[in-house]
Amino acid sequence: MEKISTIEQFEQLLQEHESFLFLKHSITCPISKAGYDEFEKFTNEHADIPAYFLHVQEARPLSNYIAEKFGIKHESPQTFMINKKEVKWHASHWNITSKAMAEQI
Repeated sequence: MEKISTIEQFEQLLQEHESFLFLKHSITCPISKAGYDEFEKFTNEHADIPAYFLHVQEARPLSNYIAEKFGIKHESPQTFMINKKEVKWHASHWNITSKAMAEQI
């Protein structure tokens, strides 16, 4: 898992990877912490899948950009499976589980 914080970094991910996982994470929310833990568990078990995250409080412009770019209302926590520059699957809050992500790959 790698933390990113700028629109430029996110756009570079879209250019470099055919598919990757992404998580919007709030550093102050216990539900977000649970989502982060599930995301981390999944990425540890599937190290071959590129995975990135942002801290909403530190990267609000990027968080808003992602919501606008893909037309998906911002939530936190929120995870995305991006493939060929499009969101193929997303989930938020308690729906972010290692099992749910595994079902999407």
